[in-house]
Formats: sequence, structure tokens, C-alpha cells
Amino acid sequence: MTRPTAAPHEAVTARDAIAARFERLPASRWHVTVRLVVGVVTFFEAFDQLLIAYALPELRQEWHLTDGDATSVLTVGSVGMLIGALLSGRLADRFGRVRVIAYCVAASGLAGLALVACTSLTPFLALRFVQGLAIGGEVPVAAAFISEITRSFKRGRFVLLYELVFPAGLTVGALAAAWLVPAAGWRVMFAVAAVPGLLAFLVQRTVPESPRWLADRGRTAEAEAVMDEIEAKVSAATGEPLPPVLHSPGPPAHPGSTTAKAATEAERTATGPRSLFTGRYRRRTLVVGAIWFTGYFVNYGVTSWLPSIYKDGYGLTLSDALLYSTVTSVAGLLGCLLVALTVDVLGRRKIFAIFLGGSAALLLTLAALGAHSPAQVLIWTSLSAVGFFGSNICLYLYTPELYPTRMRALGCSVGGAVNRLGVILGPILVGAVCSAGNDVATVFVMLGAVALAGAVVAGTLAEETANRPLEEISP
Repeated sequence: MTRPTAAPHEAVTARDAIAARFERLPASRWHVTVRLVVGVVTFFEAFDQLLIAYALPELRQEWHLTDGDATSVLTVGSVGMLIGALLSGRLADRFGRVRVIAYCVAASGLAGLALVACTSLTPFLALRFVQGLAIGGEVPVAAAFISEITRSFKRGRFVLLYELVFPAGLTVGALAAAWLVPAAGWRVMFAVAAVPGLLAFLVQRTVPESPRWLADRGRTAEAEAVMDEIEAKVSAATGEPLPPVLHSPGPPAHPGSTTAKAATEAERTATGPRSLFTGRYRRRTLVVGAIWFTGYFVNYGVTSWLPSIYKDGYGLTLSDALLYSTVTSVAGLLGCLLVALTVDVLGRRKIFAIFLGGSAALLLTLAALGAHSPAQVLIWTSLSAVGFFGSNICLYLYTPELYPTRMRALGCSVGGAVNRLGVILGPILVGAVCSAGNDVATVFVMLGAVALAGAVVAGTLAEETANRPLEEISP
């Protein structure tokens, strides 16, 4: 095992040593295996998350739901996700990434299985809340974990090719629901979505704990042992010896002397939620929070209500309404793939500005045209989905980059919680606009304006992180 070499008089911390060893690892079958295992888990969490939008038209008819009941069905899971995201970050920073991921997956599967037996609204809402806690907890922690096992070179492409499993889960869920819900009913879909709860055992058996997290917690011997095992697997997978480890000196010096050093010391010693608003992290938290909120407000404002808008607003059959909505989800998946392939070249800030700004322009264009037909809504919302899906998936890469290991999961979880606010408020306000008897075009004016606000914040205030080591970005 090769240890990092340090410059004279320069101390190498355990954290820097582990980071340097990750930087020299080439992409390998080991990375693909871990990404696949965690990715399958995230895939089914996404699959489960979208089902409610496709089950809603049938639930409204079966249980005679009012507009208020329907809004509760759409949003109660998101409330659970918000709380789950906030709780999971603290737990993952304290007890480890892999353990929290596995427990969340198991809880989500059990709640999903119980949903199949529901015959009335109240227990359904309670179980959706519990399931939301689990899904909201798993997704941001998984994003933090994948970032921590990745080197800086082309990190964007590696992480986002993993994160594609989330929109892929949304898309497959949409396709499956569009076919199965009219044919077999909503219960079948929830039964299918509950099966992957068994993956909790696979995660704990095959995925190692993050060496970066272990080193940061002072568990140096465990971190080195896990790192040795990873290096052995990578070397075996590539069939070649690993390149030498070059010491990573950590963050570059900041301009100024006494003030800059004091600020850096404060940043390095702050703990808990207040650490997200200390020094440089204050601006990062506010900016990334704004992008999370606006992106997901638009995303779920569009996708949650599209089946009902097509069915109730334009008179389409349930089957056609679900099929039209699925086209939009498929277009969004293509946008995610486009971002994954270009994010390391364009950079994170340009991706947000271009994709979220483009989405705003398309939604406002649809509003200006009047949204007079379902075909018109289909075309323009699908084109817009390329933008807001693409921008949103980039957040799962960008947010872990903005925070150091000691609070990375916490930062991701706060981002996940803020996106839940957008997920909750987007459908609520779209539902309120529709219930007030406004023209459908008014909905797209509102959504386009929110997307534009997010694009402006990102384009002017977001910090670029492309191809920089995590320890350099976040000391």
C-alpha cells in the first residue's frame, strides 16, 4: 500500500491521506458495482415516489376524494420526505452513510407493502407519510456517499450517471403505471414498488462505509482498512498496479491573513445545523437552497397535476392522460442524460442557468400560446421537462461538493428538505389556481416565473466546483 508523500514540514491528516488515495483510483468495476447496488435502491425509491400521481385519478373515484383530499394525497408523502431528509443528514453524519441508507430502504419497503391493504384515506395518508420519511432520508444520504467515493476528475459525469437512476425510476414508474393502473388497479403498482425493501440486506453486505467519513470521525484504522480493501479490488479489476499517491495539500490559501485565517478556523470548528451558515457556507446554503426550491416547485407543479389536468381539463381518458404524462417524464430523462454528458465541460453554474432558464422560457411560451389543446401542453411541457429535470439532477452532484465530510450529509439533507418545500408548495399552488377556475395558461405563467427566478440566482451567485477535489472546495 502506497502512502501519500508530503512536502517538508507539511502535516498530512488522515482526511487528506484518504482523499489523496481516492484521487489516484481509476474508474473500475468496483465503482460500477457500488454505484449499481446503491443505484438500484435509489431507482426504486424514485419509482415509488411518482406512483401517487398516477394512482390519484383512480383513488379519487374509488374513495370519492374532494380536491382538498387529493391535494393531501399528493403532498403528505412530501411532508414526510422533508422531515426524513432533515433527520437522515444528522444521523448519517453521526452513524454512517451505509447504515442509514439500508434502514431507510427497509422502512420504505414495509410501508409500501402495507399501502396495498389500505381501504380508506386516513391509513393511506399515514403510511404515505412514513414512506416519505424513508425515501426522503435515503436519497440525499446516497448522493453524499457516491460523491465521497469518487475522485475529482470527471466527477460530474460519474456521479450523474449514477443519479440517472432516479429520473429513470420516475420514467419506468410512469411507463409501468400508465399500463398497469388502468389494467390492474393502483394496488398492484404499490405491491411491485414494495419488493425492493429486501435490498436493504444487499446494501449492508456489499457496500463499504465511506472511508472519508470514517477518517473524519477519527476512526483512522477502519478508514485505512476499508481503503486498502477498495484499492485491492480496483487493482484486481483493472489488472494493473495503482499509480502512486500524490499528497493533496488541502484548500488553497485565502486572500488576506488574519481575517481569512480566523474565518477558516470558524468554518472548520462549527458543528450542527449552524455550520451550514458559517463563513463561506452561508452563501452556499442560501444559493443551493433557492435552486432546490425553484427547480422542484416547477418539476412537481407540472408532473403531479398533469394526469388530472389532461383528464379533467381536456377530457382525455385515464389511459390517454397517463400516456401523455409519461411522454413528459421520458423527455425529462433525456434532459438528465444530456446534463450528465456535459456537466464537466460546461460546469455546474452554466448547467443551472441554461437548463432552468430554458425551462422558464418554454413554460412562458406555452402560457403565451394559451395552452388551448392537450397536444400543445404535451409538446411544451415535455420540452420544458428536459430543462427542469436536467437542472434538478445536477443538484445531487453539486450539493455534496459544497460541504466538508463532517457535514456533507447534513448539507445534502437540508437541500433535500428544501426541495420538499418546493414539491409540497408546487402542487398545492397549482391545485389552488386550478380550483379557482383560472385558465390553465395561468398555471404555466406561475411555473415559468419560478423557474426564471431560480435560473437568475444560479447564474449570478452559484460557485463553480467542476473538477476540484472535495477537500479543496470545502475545508
